Amino acid sequence: MATAIIVFPITNPSPPQFRRFTGVSIDRVHSKAVWGWRRPGRVWADVRGNVIGVLDEEAAAKAAGIRGAVVVREGSEVVERVGEGEGKGEGVVVWWEEFPKRWVIVVLCFSAFLLCNMDRVNMSIAILPMSKEFNWNPSTVGLIQSSFFWGYLLTQVAGGIWADTVGGKRVLAFGVVWWSIATALTPVAAQIGLPFLLVVRALMGIGEGVAMPAMTNILSKWIPVSERSRSLALVYSGMHLGSVTGLAFSPMLIHKFGWPSVFYCFGSLGSIWLAVWLNKAHSSPLEDPELRPEEKKLIMASSTSKEPVKSIPWGLILSKPPVWALIVSHFCHNWGTFILLTWMPTYYHQVLHFNLTDSGLVCVLPWLTMAVSANFGGWIADSLVSRGVSITRVRKIMQTVGFLGPAFFLTQLSHVDSPAMAVLCMACSQGTDAFSQSGLYSNHQDIAPRYSGVLLGLSNTAGVLAGVLGTAATGYILQHGSWDNVFEVSVGLYLVGTVVWNLFSTGEKILE
Repeated sequence: MATAIIVFPITNPSPPQFRRFTGVSIDRVHSKAVWGWRRPGRVWADVRGNVIGVLDEEAAAKAAGIRGAVVVREGSEVVERVGEGEGKGEGVVVWWEEFPKRWVIVVLCFSAFLLCNMDRVNMSIAILPMSKEFNWNPSTVGLIQSSFFWGYLLTQVAGGIWADTVGGKRVLAFGVVWWSIATALTPVAAQIGLPFLLVVRALMGIGEGVAMPAMTNILSKWIPVSERSRSLALVYSGMHLGSVTGLAFSPMLIHKFGWPSVFYCFGSLGSIWLAVWLNKAHSSPLEDPELRPEEKKLIMASSTSKEPVKSIPWGLILSKPPVWALIVSHFCHNWGTFILLTWMPTYYHQVLHFNLTDSGLVCVLPWLTMAVSANFGGWIADSLVSRGVSITRVRKIMQTVGFLGPAFFLTQLSHVDSPAMAVLCMACSQGTDAFSQSGLYSNHQDIAPRYSGVLLGLSNTAGVLAGVLGTAATGYILQHGSWDNVFEVSVGLYLVGTVVWNLFSTGEKILE
């Protein structure tokens, strides 16, 4: 007589695994949710959804050996605990239960940054039909594009202080919610008038401004030094893939539903991310009750995670030359990066004469190249560190490539005579730029892990100033000059950054 069924905590083993443990053969299965336990579970059922009750006590005892399985009495109104598998011997382990929690945090940060750039770059495509509808000239377009950075600038240092004192989980959640709402409100603001649009874009910048300091704070607590470059490269590649996704889908949405649809669709995605983040993320390993002991031991042994910061030693921080090397280099780097981010669709449209859809799709290639290159660079950097190369040398090598590569390929744009070659130069420029993720973007956690959020806020404030000035200046330069002049300024700053970085940066800890 059947006396028991089996409840599995998250998902079911495959039919062969089930048969191996119980001796019961099932060709097809269907699972049902079971509540009343410490947490929801799944039960084995037949294809019609009826709970299987064919297990005798012997088979049930075997099934209890499956890791995470719980044998319960059939027909109980409230599920009654009979036994729980200890995972001994040949237990079934669902792969995501064994997936390192620190990399769950990395993937969630990656997805937040994916949304971040999707919501940021959609304006660079939508601005083309919007400027026609509202009769905006290039200077007005530059003003609108730069208004995002007004808010972005305000929350860099504040976001770093906030993250270092209360934890990155809350700060990043706030940022995603804030910028998602602002994104969805953009069409409404544009219809009301230009001043309202500028305010909403600035508010969106406030939300995105806290994202990088919050992420830096979280990863400084969760990620061991030996995995730092790869984890940061993966997170930042979310930004690049966000650009890819935004630039690829924005023209399609605009063509089918009009430019407002881009902002409504992209803005709504933040709510999905928030639900997962609040359920899975914690600001540090010490706050996570589900973290496996062996992983916690690994993290705590090789990371620099400490209690939240109570005060910021501003004088000490600003007295260090490597800090100023970060600040100056971040400015030089972001001038060129943000110009490409905000103005490239216009460049492809005006200079290479691509239409709106083609302009968006062609813009995908440089950012896709950047996403791949960032992870490749992260793997190279971590491999060099593992082989004994000093962190200082690794950071200098990676950032030198991140400066001189884009400088070289931008200088070639004035010599190419075909759209295909221009796009190739852009892709190579962005691909080499991505090595910066393993250079200056990894350096905050190297030199001041406890104050990494604040330090990222400081250097990224300089980077945002470059975005504000560079994006607005590009509109002015284009009214009085050419695209060659735009690229010449970027190349000059890349060269300045190279010199400053190699003279003053370090990979050693300078602040406890």
